[in-house]
Amino acid sequence: MKNFRIICKEEIAPEIKRMVVSAPIIARKAKPGQFVILKVDEYGERFPLTLVDWNAEEGTITLIFQEVGVSTKKLGRLNAGDYIEDVAGPLGNPTEIKYYGRVAVVGGGVATGLIYPWVRALKKFGNHVTTIIGARTASLLLMEKELSELSDEIYISTDDGSKGVKGFTSDVLKMLLEKGEKFDLVMAAGPVPMMRAVAEVTRPYGIKTIVSLNPIMVDGTGMCGCCRVTVGGKRRFACVDGPDFDAHQVDFRELMNRLRMYVEEEKAALQRMEES
Repeated sequence: MKNFRIICKEEIAPEIKRMVVSAPIIARKAKPGQFVILKVDEYGERFPLTLVDWNAEEGTITLIFQEVGVSTKKLGRLNAGDYIEDVAGPLGNPTEIKYYGRVAVVGGGVATGLIYPWVRALKKFGNHVTTIIGARTASLLLMEKELSELSDEIYISTDDGSKGVKGFTSDVLKMLLEKGEKFDLVMAAGPVPMMRAVAEVTRPYGIKTIVSLNPIMVDGTGMCGCCRVTVGGKRRFACVDGPDFDAHQVDFRELMNRLRMYVEEEKAALQRMEES
């Protein structure tokens, strides 16, 4: 019996899709910061996607993904009315959301979708939220309208200067801190170099900084060990110990090295797919 029907699909940026999927059990349990593991078809690999939104009454979850490798391209080929083979979740520990005071939330690239439930939940607890989002170019910026409506302030950066500040999200955060802005917490999600840069910006100020890590992941339950990361000199598994960790304790160099382990194999698999 097929359960995970695609309700709607839209392209929100070049090669970036938003899907609403029927998953009633997941929708009833989901919390900010959690993710699901998908398998597109019977022979597909398992891969994680963060929950961007959910509706318990309608029994749906919302996912945003970029078509990069074989699995995400397969997912992108599905349309409304099609079914995803398997969706397991919600997985991972929910983000600890409470009243902190003044919070800066930083999102880069496709992970900007991840920060949406963070910002929404932080505002419900009465926090003052400054949101910083970035992308390579203006056409790749995600959820600007939705985040603008939730945030007390929003800042935008693009690598090429096509919108907002020319530079990176970490540059914007550094600029705000140098101007005297005070934050009780900084939260970041995005490419690993971006999260590392944010951590280095906040470190001299002693600001607690949380990042959502995105290592290679297979089962999402702590059994395979693929998502191991080093945090504070200790081995942790992102799927069951995270995905949120203290940014100032994360070994980002190791994480980046592990993410590059299968680059050649991924390229070869994609080539075979495109040639078939």
